[in-house]
Amino acid sequence: MDGLQLLQENSALFLSIIFVVGLLVGSFLNVVAYRLPVMMNRRWRQECQDYLGQKSETDPPEQVEPFNLMWPRSRCGHCGHMISWWENIPVLSYLFLRARCRGCQQKISVLYPLVEVITAVISVVVAWRFGFSLETVAALLLTWALIPACLIDLKYMLLPDSILLPWLWLGLLLNVAGVFTSLESAVVGAASGYLILWSVYQVFKALTGKEGMGFGDFKLLALIGAWVGVEYLPMVILFSSLSGAIVGLSLVVFRRHSREIPIPFGPYLAMGGWVALIWGPEISQKYLQILHY
Repeated sequence: MDGLQLLQENSALFLSIIFVVGLLVGSFLNVVAYRLPVMMNRRWRQECQDYLGQKSETDPPEQVEPFNLMWPRSRCGHCGHMISWWENIPVLSYLFLRARCRGCQQKISVLYPLVEVITAVISVVVAWRFGFSLETVAALLLTWALIPACLIDLKYMLLPDSILLPWLWLGLLLNVAGVFTSLESAVVGAASGYLILWSVYQVFKALTGKEGMGFGDFKLLALIGAWVGVEYLPMVILFSSLSGAIVGLSLVVFRRHSREIPIPFGPYLAMGGWVALIWGPEISQKYLQILHY
Protein backbone atom coordinates (compact mmCIF):
# COMPACT_ATOMS: atom_id res chain seq x y z
CA MET A 1 0.00 0.00 0.00
CA ASP A 2 1.55 3.31 -1.05
CA GLY A 3 1.34 6.56 0.88
CA LEU A 4 -1.49 8.10 -1.13
CA GLN A 5 -3.64 5.01 -0.82
CA LEU A 6 -2.97 4.89 2.93
CA LEU A 7 -4.13 8.49 3.34
CA GLN A 8 -7.20 7.80 1.24
CA GLU A 9 -8.22 4.80 3.32
CA ASN A 10 -7.19 6.09 6.75
CA SER A 11 -9.19 9.25 7.39
CA ALA A 12 -7.82 9.71 10.93
CA LEU A 13 -4.26 9.78 9.64
CA PHE A 14 -5.24 12.06 6.76
CA LEU A 15 -6.96 14.59 9.05
CA SER A 16 -4.09 14.46 11.54
CA ILE A 17 -1.59 15.33 8.82
CA ILE A 18 -3.84 18.13 7.60
CA PHE A 19 -3.98 19.51 11.14
CA VAL A 20 -0.19 19.59 11.43
CA VAL A 21 0.14 21.11 7.96
CA GLY A 22 -2.49 23.68 8.95
CA LEU A 23 -0.43 24.69 11.98
CA LEU A 24 2.68 25.15 9.84
CA VAL A 25 0.77 27.08 7.18
CA GLY A 26 -0.84 29.22 9.89
CA SER A 27 2.63 30.19 11.10
CA PHE A 28 3.54 31.30 7.58
CA LEU A 29 0.24 33.19 7.22
CA ASN A 30 1.21 35.25 10.26
CA VAL A 31 4.31 36.28 8.32
CA VAL A 32 2.22 37.13 5.26
CA ALA A 33 -0.24 39.23 7.27
CA TYR A 34 2.62 41.18 8.86
CA ARG A 35 5.00 41.60 5.94
CA LEU A 36 2.73 42.02 2.93
CA PRO A 37 1.38 45.46 4.01
CA VAL A 38 4.95 46.62 4.67
CA MET A 39 6.00 45.42 1.22
CA MET A 40 3.01 47.19 -0.34
CA ASN A 41 3.80 50.43 1.48
CA ARG A 42 7.43 50.32 0.38
CA ARG A 43 6.43 49.68 -3.22
CA TRP A 44 3.88 52.51 -3.21
CA ARG A 45 6.42 54.94 -1.72
CA GLN A 46 9.02 53.96 -4.32
CA GLU A 47 6.52 54.32 -7.16
CA CYS A 48 5.51 57.78 -5.92
CA GLN A 49 9.14 58.86 -5.65
CA ASP A 50 9.91 57.52 -9.12
CA TYR A 51 6.87 59.30 -10.56
CA LEU A 52 7.80 62.61 -8.89
CA GLY A 53 11.47 62.21 -9.72
CA GLN A 54 12.45 62.39 -6.06
CA LYS A 55 15.40 60.67 -4.47
CA SER A 56 14.72 58.06 -1.85
CA GLU A 57 15.03 59.31 1.73
CA THR A 58 16.47 55.93 2.73
CA ASP A 59 19.77 54.32 1.82
CA PRO A 60 20.62 53.52 -1.81
CA PRO A 61 18.79 50.44 -3.11
CA GLU A 62 21.93 48.29 -3.05
CA GLN A 63 22.35 49.04 0.68
CA VAL A 64 18.75 48.37 1.71
CA GLU A 65 18.17 44.92 3.22
CA PRO A 66 15.82 42.80 1.07
CA PHE A 67 12.38 42.50 2.59
CA ASN A 68 9.90 39.94 1.34
CA LEU A 69 7.93 36.96 2.59
CA MET A 70 11.07 34.82 2.88
CA TRP A 71 13.76 37.30 3.91
CA PRO A 72 14.99 38.51 6.38
CA ARG A 73 14.66 35.95 9.14
CA SER A 74 11.91 36.59 11.65
CA ARG A 75 12.99 38.74 14.56
CA CYS A 76 11.50 40.45 17.59
CA GLY A 77 9.97 43.79 16.66
CA HIS A 78 11.17 45.32 19.94
CA CYS A 79 14.76 44.15 20.48
CA GLY A 80 15.65 42.65 17.09
CA HIS A 81 16.33 39.20 18.56
CA MET A 82 16.63 36.67 15.72
CA ILE A 83 14.04 33.94 16.18
CA SER A 84 15.58 30.48 15.99
CA TRP A 85 13.79 27.48 14.51
CA TRP A 86 12.81 26.07 17.89
CA GLU A 87 11.27 29.43 18.87
CA ASN A 88 9.11 29.28 15.74
CA ILE A 89 7.34 25.96 16.25
CA PRO A 90 3.58 26.63 15.95
CA VAL A 91 1.81 26.95 19.32
CA LEU A 92 4.43 24.89 21.21
CA SER A 93 7.09 27.62 21.10
CA TYR A 94 4.54 30.16 22.33
CA LEU A 95 3.75 27.94 25.32
CA PHE A 96 7.39 27.04 25.99
CA LEU A 97 8.47 30.70 25.92
CA ARG A 98 5.49 31.59 28.12
CA ALA A 99 4.35 34.15 25.55
CA ARG A 100 7.49 36.28 25.93
CA CYS A 101 10.46 37.09 23.72
CA ARG A 102 13.59 35.21 24.79
CA GLY A 103 15.68 38.31 24.15
CA CYS A 104 13.79 41.15 25.85
CA GLN A 105 10.90 39.38 27.61
CA GLN A 106 8.41 41.52 25.72
CA LYS A 107 5.00 39.85 25.61
CA ILE A 108 4.18 37.99 22.38
CA SER A 109 0.69 38.60 21.02
CA VAL A 110 -1.75 35.72 21.45
CA LEU A 111 -2.86 36.42 17.88
CA TYR A 112 0.04 34.37 16.50
CA PRO A 113 -0.87 30.99 18.04
CA LEU A 114 -4.56 31.81 17.58
CA VAL A 115 -4.10 32.18 13.82
CA GLU A 116 -2.14 28.92 13.75
CA VAL A 117 -4.84 26.99 15.61
CA ILE A 118 -7.70 28.51 13.59
CA THR A 119 -5.89 27.70 10.34
CA ALA A 120 -5.35 24.10 11.47
CA VAL A 121 -8.95 23.63 12.61
CA ILE A 122 -10.62 25.01 9.51
CA SER A 123 -8.14 23.09 7.33
CA VAL A 124 -9.37 19.91 9.02
CA VAL A 125 -12.97 20.99 8.39
CA VAL A 126 -12.17 21.39 4.68
CA ALA A 127 -10.45 18.00 4.52
CA TRP A 128 -13.30 16.33 6.43
CA ARG A 129 -15.88 17.88 4.10
CA PHE A 130 -14.25 16.96 0.77
CA GLY A 131 -12.11 13.98 1.76
CA PHE A 132 -9.01 12.91 -0.11
CA SER A 133 -9.69 14.80 -3.34
CA LEU A 134 -8.77 17.66 -5.64
CA GLU A 135 -11.57 19.69 -4.03
CA THR A 136 -9.74 19.53 -0.70
CA VAL A 137 -6.48 20.80 -2.20
CA ALA A 138 -8.27 23.64 -3.99
CA ALA A 139 -10.43 24.60 -1.00
CA LEU A 140 -7.37 24.61 1.27
CA LEU A 141 -5.57 26.98 -1.09
CA LEU A 142 -8.53 29.34 -1.01
CA THR A 143 -8.86 29.07 2.77
CA TRP A 144 -5.19 29.82 3.29
CA ALA A 145 -5.46 32.88 1.03
CA LEU A 146 -8.55 34.29 2.75
CA ILE A 147 -7.02 34.20 6.24
CA PRO A 148 -4.20 36.74 5.69
CA ALA A 149 -6.52 38.83 3.51
CA CYS A 150 -8.94 39.08 6.45
CA LEU A 151 -6.18 39.88 8.93
CA ILE A 152 -4.80 42.64 6.72
CA ASP A 153 -8.26 44.10 6.11
CA LEU A 154 -9.04 44.11 9.83
CA LYS A 155 -5.85 46.00 10.66
CA TYR A 156 -5.26 48.21 7.63
CA MET A 157 -8.62 48.32 5.79
CA LEU A 158 -6.83 46.91 2.73
CA LEU A 159 -7.42 43.84 0.58
CA PRO A 160 -4.21 43.19 -1.39
CA ASP A 161 -4.47 42.61 -5.14
CA SER A 162 -1.53 40.25 -4.82
CA ILE A 163 -3.87 37.85 -3.00
CA LEU A 164 -7.21 38.59 -4.66
CA LEU A 165 -6.33 38.60 -8.35
CA PRO A 166 -4.28 35.37 -8.57
CA TRP A 167 -6.93 33.48 -6.60
CA LEU A 168 -9.72 34.90 -8.75
CA TRP A 169 -8.00 33.49 -11.85
CA LEU A 170 -7.25 30.24 -10.04
CA GLY A 171 -10.95 29.82 -9.27
CA LEU A 172 -11.85 30.31 -12.91
CA LEU A 173 -9.17 27.85 -14.06
CA LEU A 174 -10.29 25.20 -11.57
CA ASN A 175 -13.86 25.53 -12.74
CA VAL A 176 -12.82 24.95 -16.34
CA ALA A 177 -12.78 21.36 -15.10
CA GLY A 178 -15.95 21.92 -13.04
CA VAL A 179 -14.24 21.39 -9.68
CA PHE A 180 -16.85 23.40 -7.75
CA THR A 181 -19.24 24.69 -10.40
CA SER A 182 -19.50 25.09 -14.16
CA LEU A 183 -17.22 27.49 -16.00
CA GLU A 184 -20.23 29.51 -17.15
CA SER A 185 -21.46 29.93 -13.57
CA ALA A 186 -17.95 30.85 -12.41
CA VAL A 187 -17.50 33.54 -15.07
CA VAL A 188 -20.95 35.02 -14.46
CA GLY A 189 -20.33 34.78 -10.71
CA ALA A 190 -17.05 36.69 -10.96
CA ALA A 191 -18.56 39.44 -13.10
CA SER A 192 -21.75 39.64 -11.03
CA GLY A 193 -19.85 39.69 -7.73
CA TYR A 194 -17.84 42.70 -8.81
CA LEU A 195 -20.74 44.58 -10.40
CA ILE A 196 -23.17 44.04 -7.51
CA LEU A 197 -20.94 45.71 -4.92
CA TRP A 198 -19.72 48.30 -7.43
CA SER A 199 -23.38 49.29 -8.04
CA VAL A 200 -24.07 49.48 -4.30
CA TYR A 201 -20.99 51.65 -3.90
CA GLN A 202 -22.06 54.04 -6.66
CA VAL A 203 -25.63 54.38 -5.37
CA PHE A 204 -24.47 54.93 -1.78
CA LYS A 205 -21.93 57.52 -2.89
CA ALA A 206 -24.53 59.34 -4.99
CA LEU A 207 -26.99 59.48 -2.08
CA THR A 208 -24.59 60.30 0.77
CA GLY A 209 -21.44 61.64 -0.85
CA LYS A 210 -19.46 59.02 1.09
CA GLU A 211 -17.68 55.87 0.06
CA GLY A 212 -19.41 52.93 1.75
CA MET A 213 -16.77 50.32 0.86
CA GLY A 214 -13.51 49.87 -0.97
CA PHE A 215 -12.71 48.44 -4.37
CA GLY A 216 -11.03 45.49 -2.67
CA ASP A 217 -14.47 44.33 -1.53
CA PHE A 218 -15.65 44.26 -5.17
CA LYS A 219 -12.66 42.12 -6.14
CA LEU A 220 -13.15 39.80 -3.18
CA LEU A 221 -16.78 39.09 -4.08
CA ALA A 222 -15.68 38.57 -7.69
CA LEU A 223 -13.12 36.05 -6.42
CA ILE A 224 -15.79 34.25 -4.40
CA GLY A 225 -18.13 34.20 -7.39
CA ALA A 226 -15.38 32.64 -9.50
CA TRP A 227 -15.05 29.81 -6.98
CA VAL A 228 -18.63 29.06 -5.91
CA GLY A 229 -20.59 30.27 -8.95
CA VAL A 230 -23.29 32.86 -9.41
CA GLU A 231 -25.99 30.70 -7.79
CA TYR A 232 -24.43 31.08 -4.33
CA LEU A 233 -23.77 34.83 -4.43
CA PRO A 234 -27.13 35.70 -2.78
CA MET A 235 -26.22 33.36 0.09
CA VAL A 236 -22.78 34.98 0.44
CA ILE A 237 -24.18 38.52 0.40
CA LEU A 238 -26.95 37.67 2.88
CA PHE A 239 -24.58 35.89 5.28
CA SER A 240 -21.92 38.61 5.15
CA SER A 241 -24.44 41.44 5.49
CA LEU A 242 -26.17 39.86 8.49
CA SER A 243 -22.93 38.94 10.26
CA GLY A 244 -21.43 42.37 9.55
CA ALA A 245 -24.57 44.11 10.84
CA ILE A 246 -24.61 42.02 14.01
CA VAL A 247 -20.95 42.69 14.76
CA GLY A 248 -21.29 46.38 13.91
CA LEU A 249 -24.31 46.88 16.15
CA SER A 250 -22.62 44.95 18.94
CA LEU A 251 -19.57 47.22 18.75
CA VAL A 252 -21.77 50.32 18.86
CA VAL A 253 -23.88 49.08 21.79
CA PHE A 254 -21.34 47.29 23.95
CA ARG A 255 -18.05 49.00 23.11
CA ARG A 256 -19.37 52.43 22.13
CA HIS A 257 -17.78 52.15 18.71
CA SER A 258 -18.44 55.37 16.80
CA ARG A 259 -20.73 54.96 13.82
CA GLU A 260 -18.38 57.23 11.88
CA ILE A 261 -15.49 54.75 12.18
CA PRO A 262 -15.58 52.35 9.21
CA ILE A 263 -15.71 48.60 9.75
CA PRO A 264 -13.96 46.37 7.19
CA PHE A 265 -16.42 44.29 5.17
CA GLY A 266 -13.86 41.91 3.68
CA PRO A 267 -13.76 39.41 6.58
CA TYR A 268 -17.54 38.96 6.46
CA LEU A 269 -17.48 38.43 2.70
CA ALA A 270 -14.67 35.92 3.15
CA MET A 271 -16.60 34.01 5.82
CA GLY A 272 -19.72 34.00 3.66
CA GLY A 273 -17.77 32.75 0.65
CA TRP A 274 -16.04 30.04 2.69
CA VAL A 275 -19.34 28.81 4.14
CA ALA A 276 -20.88 28.74 0.65
CA LEU A 277 -17.91 26.76 -0.69
CA ILE A 278 -18.04 24.19 2.11
CA TRP A 279 -21.77 23.84 2.81
CA GLY A 280 -23.49 25.75 0.00
CA PRO A 281 -25.42 22.79 -1.48
CA GLU A 282 -26.59 21.58 1.93
CA ILE A 283 -27.74 25.04 2.99
CA SER A 284 -29.60 25.57 -0.28
CA GLN A 285 -31.29 22.18 -0.01
CA LYS A 286 -32.34 22.87 3.58
CA TYR A 287 -33.71 26.27 2.59
CA LEU A 288 -35.77 24.74 -0.23
CA GLN A 289 -37.14 22.11 2.14
CA ILE A 290 -38.24 24.82 4.56
CA LEU A 291 -40.00 26.68 1.74
CA HIS A 292 -41.96 23.55 0.81
CA TYR A 293 -43.41 23.19 4.32
